[in-house]
Amino acid sequence: MMNDHKGKILVVDDDRNILQVIQMRLESGGYQVTKTTSAELALKLAEQEPFDLAMIDLKLDDQDGIQLMQNIRHIIPDLPVIILTAHGSINSAVDAMKKGAYSYLTKPFDGHELLMQINNCLETSKLSKEVKQLQRLVKEKYGFDNIIGRSEKMKKVFEQVTLAAATDSNVYIEGKSGTGKELIAKTLHMASDRKDHPFIALNCAAIPENLMESELFGYEKGAFTGADKSKKGLIAEASFGTFFLDEISEMPLSMQVKVLRVLEEKEFYSVGGRQVVKMNARIIAASNKNLEQEVKNGRFREDLYYRIHVIPIKLPTLNERKEDIPILARHFLKKHSEEMGKNIHAFSTDAMQKLISYPWPGNIRELENTIECAMAMAKGNIITEDLILQTQNVHPESLKSFKDAKENFEKNYLIQLFELTKGNVSQAAQLAGKYRADVYELIKKYNIKLADFREK
Repeated sequence: MMNDHKGKILVVDDDRNILQVIQMRLESGGYQVTKTTSAELALKLAEQEPFDLAMIDLKLDDQDGIQLMQNIRHIIPDLPVIILTAHGSINSAVDAMKKGAYSYLTKPFDGHELLMQINNCLETSKLSKEVKQLQRLVKEKYGFDNIIGRSEKMKKVFEQVTLAAATDSNVYIEGKSGTGKELIAKTLHMASDRKDHPFIALNCAAIPENLMESELFGYEKGAFTGADKSKKGLIAEASFGTFFLDEISEMPLSMQVKVLRVLEEKEFYSVGGRQVVKMNARIIAASNKNLEQEVKNGRFREDLYYRIHVIPIKLPTLNERKEDIPILARHFLKKHSEEMGKNIHAFSTDAMQKLISYPWPGNIRELENTIECAMAMAKGNIITEDLILQTQNVHPESLKSFKDAKENFEKNYLIQLFELTKGNVSQAAQLAGKYRADVYELIKKYNIKLADFREK
């Protein structure tokens, strides 16, 4: 909303001459002024208009100025107040500041001082409101309210996050892609004592191996070709806050050694640096793989695993918490309805049933994408089954990975071979054009029991 003034100011003083002088000065400075000599009337005015600032005389005929300030704030919370006082009442004015006044002006005051105080007060108030708004938005985005779910599995996750937030121990989050690992990490950060400090995230799968060290630890000017200035690393950026290592299973073994040392020693050197940098960030790591299995396969260091695996949190897949799908679906419907400016308010019974019955290999991310896409194509105010079917056909999350598809084919192909050959490995190998040893490896891999195919 556009205003033709810099702010609305309420001035309360029992001296009409003072009121007149203040009004003239403030209006010449571009402010809108409402003045009164009565504390009672000031309260009524506060109920009628959303003032940006109040100037209140410390000694009014019908009420104490501090009491009036407190009464007005019951009507307009956080209203900035400047106390007007005489020379002999400075101690009382200081007391008023202790009780919430922004500052005080001693009468008589010149016009320049008056406008300067007003400008500073309104600017400080504006910044304070912006900070509170930002804090509210952060809380909404990363607070527990944004982790949606009533299932028993999610209740357990809530409990684990609450317990972990009360400690400073390293946390490991395991969950398939799309289950909300980063959201859980951010929520944990915001619920901890580190919430006023940075949350820094690094996706280990997205950083080339040759750049990972300089990203993590930073570098000094001249450390390598192209390093024309020093750069702080992400670990240092996260000082006193939280450092989130997403997809840590993709971190090269050579970097795992260096990260382990940092976690053990709580210090490191930047690339090309000679000065020790202290590490005081909390570590939260996450992966969509089973790290225990990665350790067994030699792809992840066992000592690093135990360093990060102090408090484990395992996130269920969406298929494991189907009772949460209606809640999540309605949440995404409301979210994207507002963003798109559409009045779509419900799912048809068939559409919701389709959402519940679908396996969601892409988890929550796929669910949200499906609903967003369906809403974009919707012509009415209800999401129907046909819209859900269309979107599921086009979403890449619905496709299996190449590895999964290959393994699924191999297993089904072997089963068909053994059904045909009644469990005869030699015949199966001949038909498949493979060595018997290879077939035996596949039997072991897929835990196929040949006895199931042989005639009793």
